[in-house]
Amino acid sequence: MSIQKNVDVLVIGAGPAGTIAASIIKQAGFNVQIVEKMRFPRFVIGESLLPRCMEALEEAKFLDAVKAKHFQQKDGAKFVMDGEVCDFSFSQQYTPGWQWTWQVPRAEFDKTLADECERMNIPLHYETEVTDIKIHDGYSETTVVTGDGQQETITARFIVDGSGYGRVIPKLFGLDKPSTQHPRKTLFCHMTDPKRSEAVEPNRITIYVHNHKTWIWVIPFSNGNTSVGYVGDPEFFESFKGTPEEQFRALIMAQPELATRFGESGMLWEPRTLQSWSATTDTFYGKGFVLTGNVTEFLDPVFSSGVTLASVSSQLAAKMVIRHLNGEQNIDWENDYMKKMMQGVDVFRTYVNGWYDGSLFNIFFAENRNPEIMSQICSVLAGYVWDESNPFVKNHEKNVRTLSRYLASQKTAV
Repeated sequence: MSIQKNVDVLVIGAGPAGTIAASIIKQAGFNVQIVEKMRFPRFVIGESLLPRCMEALEEAKFLDAVKAKHFQQKDGAKFVMDGEVCDFSFSQQYTPGWQWTWQVPRAEFDKTLADECERMNIPLHYETEVTDIKIHDGYSETTVVTGDGQQETITARFIVDGSGYGRVIPKLFGLDKPSTQHPRKTLFCHMTDPKRSEAVEPNRITIYVHNHKTWIWVIPFSNGNTSVGYVGDPEFFESFKGTPEEQFRALIMAQPELATRFGESGMLWEPRTLQSWSATTDTFYGKGFVLTGNVTEFLDPVFSSGVTLASVSSQLAAKMVIRHLNGEQNIDWENDYMKKMMQGVDVFRTYVNGWYDGSLFNIFFAENRNPEIMSQICSVLAGYVWDESNPFVKNHEKNVRTLSRYLASQKTAV
């Protein structure tokens, strides 16, 4: 499929942030084209979706295609520390909405969404890198280099940047700025899981607290394999020597529950590392463009916020782009897009920070957990971080800190 030189909307990136936006805009009758630097399928982190993602997938008309893949259904999440368990079920969340989602190998999931876009007759060009963008009054000119080395120029009325970690527009326009998040590192791998059936709730995503600064994800897939990853300060990993495989095997053996389940499991590829992944930008929009997903801000993998923010931002951005293309004047990008998205980011940020400073440990592993409060927190973990009827959304930072301090004082008193 040849590159179209003139389109209504150019979408950069074929991950969820790009494909969801492309589908919604296409359904409104506009001419959309996607360019993607990589060749799919390709690996990317972020394998645990949240229920709020389902609304975006539904509006983009992707649900049937994803259901057909028979990914592992996710009904909640379990947190384990020193033998204590805090188990959240999405059926008990405070906010009305989806009560389940999926755990997905992202390479297959992202390719599924991209394939659906092509089925909708949205041109999608892999191995096509954006090298320059010029913004003019009413249109833009984007220079791309294709896989065979050809240079092309695409004229578009609007650009949606869903390039994820590639951060195309922030890098080209100098919009990147340092994140306020503490730099962390992860070492992770997909593993065979022959002892899965011996585990309690074997298909449930589980987060283990290895120590107060380090945690482990265990994400079972329907194909029988499981994603396992350690996240912590870079210094934590320095005591584990050898090759990545030797380091990872030593980490597995250092956690008793994982040693039992995965001690003799095979690794499907050499363990991989990511470090200092958090990033942000000065603005989420500009003249003729909007940023979606990880291009805006990525916090941390602990509560699976990345795909949720990508899905919701692309869903919202697509609707605003449609309004723009329909000639609506005075669209309030600042309040209706950037501030709305930052609301969700800030709620997730409170919970990410509360996890790493130990505040959430006091709440999750308290002896007498208040069911109503846990239901409200469950809604946050389900991705409903825009529901201001929820006190743990509306006053997220104050309520998390106050509750944590109260429970810590009760424990001390005992």
